[in-house]
Amino acid sequence: MVTNINITAYQQKYNRLLGKLDERAIRLAVAADADALGYGGVSFIARASGIDRKTISRGLRDLRETNTLPAGRIRRSGGGRKPLAGTDCSLATDLEQLAGPYTRGDPMSPLRWVSRSSRKLAAALNAQGHHVSHTAVRKLLKSMDYTLQSNVKSKEVVAYKDRDEQFQTINNTAAAFLAAGDPVISVDTKKKELIGEYANPGKAWLPKGKPRRVNSHDFGDKDEHKRVMRAAPYGVYDINGNDGYVTVGITHDTAEFAVQGIRNWWNQLGKQRYPGAKRLLITPDAGGSNGYRVRLWKVELQKLANETGLSIAVRHFPRGTSKWNKIEHRLFCFITKNWRGIPLTSYQLVVDLIANTTTSAGLRVYAELDEQAYETKKEVSKEQLAEVNLTTLDFHPELNYTIAPNGQGAAV
Repeated sequence: MVTNINITAYQQKYNRLLGKLDERAIRLAVAADADALGYGGVSFIARASGIDRKTISRGLRDLRETNTLPAGRIRRSGGGRKPLAGTDCSLATDLEQLAGPYTRGDPMSPLRWVSRSSRKLAAALNAQGHHVSHTAVRKLLKSMDYTLQSNVKSKEVVAYKDRDEQFQTINNTAAAFLAAGDPVISVDTKKKELIGEYANPGKAWLPKGKPRRVNSHDFGDKDEHKRVMRAAPYGVYDINGNDGYVTVGITHDTAEFAVQGIRNWWNQLGKQRYPGAKRLLITPDAGGSNGYRVRLWKVELQKLANETGLSIAVRHFPRGTSKWNKIEHRLFCFITKNWRGIPLTSYQLVVDLIANTTTSAGLRVYAELDEQAYETKKEVSKEQLAEVNLTTLDFHPELNYTIAPNGQGAAV
């Protein structure tokens, strides 16, 4: 009988040893110790190792058997439970029907409008008469070459069959303007950002264990006018000069605000850089505040043309192609990198972070805050639209047009 034996020594031994052995070697090792201890050895070793008594007893039987297993095996051939897919012939078929890519929303599916987690798949299979756990469902899905995957943005939205021709039109026009020394700008509005102690995506270097603490919700702080405080950066990227000018709005991203951003760039940078310019090329997206269907956009451009004396040519990118607009990958992406991981606690901080954005290629960025409140849903009458001195190209005239100062012909 086992008495007066230090169980701690055995526990330390097994802590060092068992993690390095396979299933059969562990079974034989603890069984050998139990056999050496004699009566009561199985119970003692079970307490010391944490291994079930049945496993130790099975190890004792293995020690007494003369037949050895083939090299490389730890169980006899045919040992263990049979795979569920082998004992339940319809399990794999039913699982594939449930996990198929078109299940959600199918009125005939048991999982309509439900996220297909392994637990819900197991519950649905059990309701059909199978007996399976969620862990077995995961293993079976892997054996069927299913993996957890996120969406991949690869489908292109082709708004126009001759989209490539529109790109060529933009390129040819821009090349002609640049060759003549005339300004070409890419414009767009960056995503609106909440102002306050809110999480900003990305990481920043900080002392270990001292992350910035921000609000757990994103409801948005309100100003004295009970408006949610959001910054709306409208950017102008000068393709020839490799610099940007960003107007940070505090209310709505409207066509009036967009043209004000272009006006700010011209007054602060453009007219000094291009003193003899008579025309300007703008390459905006097809939608948003500078969309080709926005009447106010054209009316406000007419005001700008009258003020500056510039003939303003506009070449819109087709719908679904905004990522090709140069401002996205030459200006906005670097602004995002510059303020990553930093809560945008004030409008002035937003302006400062934008204005301090630089790149090794020499990008310079200027920024200013526009505190004007812009009115939404501002209507433009047919009479106002008729006053716009507009000429168009024959090729997609809705995307390619020029607005000259009133009383002048088009300079493009």
